[in-house]
Amino acid sequence: MRRGLAAGAILLAAMEPAGAQSFFERLFGVPPQPQPQVPAPQYRPAPRRAPAQPQPQPQRPSAPKEKEQKAEPAPPVEPPPAPYEKELLRLAEIMGSLALLRPLCAAPDGPEWQARMQALLDAEGTTPGRRERLAGAYNKGYQAYALTYRICTASAQEASNRYLREGETLARTISSRYGG
Repeated sequence: MRRGLAAGAILLAAMEPAGAQSFFERLFGVPPQPQPQVPAPQYRPAPRRAPAQPQPQPQRPSAPKEKEQKAEPAPPVEPPPAPYEKELLRLAEIMGSLALLRPLCAAPDGPEWQARMQALLDAEGTTPGRRERLAGAYNKGYQAYALTYRICTASAQEASNRYLREGETLARTISSRYGG
């Protein structure tokens, strides 16, 4: 009997595992099998030939020098950020959050937030880089809550109310401190 167990163990070791797929193979497919290594081709210089007679180069029509020297102008240098840039970006982020939360909770001012952000972009988006930063902050605020809330909940209403207060404070601070 002991001899039969040893022979059975050898037989099991010689068997290949079943073709079961792992979890990741089902998700991403079977990993590619390693390809046999093919030696890289060796560099061999071309055989030397007798020097050929130089052939005349065809003459290209010379282009006017204006075309060669004409280059696109450099993009305009963006001015330094305004002293209230940080607060303005935070305000844009708050507006993005409110653009999602207020309509979600059926607030009467829900549809206004997108138009308010457009007005902010028109007023403060003086350069393409600045417009992009402001729009990015708005999108960041919107997407942060779009991932969390699908329906109006008590916490969504509370977040909306807090953002209304913070946005109002920021808007007043910016306009009183820096004019507007």
